[in-house]
Amino acid sequence: MTDLLTAAMAGEPGAFDRLVGPHRAELEAHCYRMVGSLHDAQDLVQETLLRAWRGLGGFDGRGPIRPWLYRIATNRCLTLLERRGRRELPTDLAPGAAEAAERSWLEPYPDQRLDAPGQSAEQRYVLREGVELAFVAALQHLPARQRAALVLCEVLAFTAEEAAGMLDTSVPAVTSALQRARRTLRGRAHSQQDVQRALGDAGVRDLADRYTAAWEAGDVDGIVAMLTDDARYAMPPQPAWFEGRAAIREFLIGGPLGSQWLFRPARANGQLAFATYLRERPHERWVAGGLDVLALRGDRIAEVVSFLGPEVFVAFGLPTSLDPTDDPAAPAGL
Repeated sequence: MTDLLTAAMAGEPGAFDRLVGPHRAELEAHCYRMVGSLHDAQDLVQETLLRAWRGLGGFDGRGPIRPWLYRIATNRCLTLLERRGRRELPTDLAPGAAEAAERSWLEPYPDQRLDAPGQSAEQRYVLREGVELAFVAALQHLPARQRAALVLCEVLAFTAEEAAGMLDTSVPAVTSALQRARRTLRGRAHSQQDVQRALGDAGVRDLADRYTAAWEAGDVDGIVAMLTDDARYAMPPQPAWFEGRAAIREFLIGGPLGSQWLFRPARANGQLAFATYLRERPHERWVAGGLDVLALRGDRIAEVVSFLGPEVFVAFGLPTSLDPTDDPAAPAGL
């Protein structure tokens, strides 16, 4: 790295990008965990790398550059969090809420942004576990510096001493913040990576196929049968959400299942996900409905968060509409 650092400090074209490039994806995931927004995370990474470029002369090169970049990124996140409220999911509100004050909603995160050449299966597992919706949503309820200490030490495996250096505080302060954060997050949902591993690839595919088939057939009983008894269904930015099979069944019959749906696999937050398209009249274009991110418990669905709106599809690089011929049941010639 010393030669590359020297070249970057000398302004050699492309040297700085080669120096920081291997860390860009993990820095973005880190910022996403901290602030709960893909768009904010992208902006924060740009700020981080700009500050790193301008401050490169102050990096002595005696250690790896990764902790130095995380120091900059974490402090950029803390600065943003000082002037902005936390991001939430509708399930932070009372069930059935019809309205909410000004709120910022948690955003989904595309799995493909976590991918990097040469990753091991274990590295992919850790990265995806660290952006699961339940975990990121829980982090948003921690004070910002507790959040930073927990992510730095427990997700990224920095020592308390390293985290203290990044946060300009003492080791006892980091240790105390970690203890408080762990108490707050105690009892959070099981890792979706563990659930999916236990089901196996074939089990996950089977569940996904059955769920898709039930939705595309408008089979409310088939959908509800796949849910846990205490399943939750939310649709940000709509604040209302539903809990339990009976409530979800009533909602589906009175709303979404009045339309025809097409489901396509997607990759979000390390979880089973679908890009959903709907049309209200036969033989017209399918239009973006929502990005559905599912949480599993065993072989059943414990939660569906459907992020509504075409802007989510754009952020994930998904088409916002499909031709009528994409319907597998459409008559030939459409």
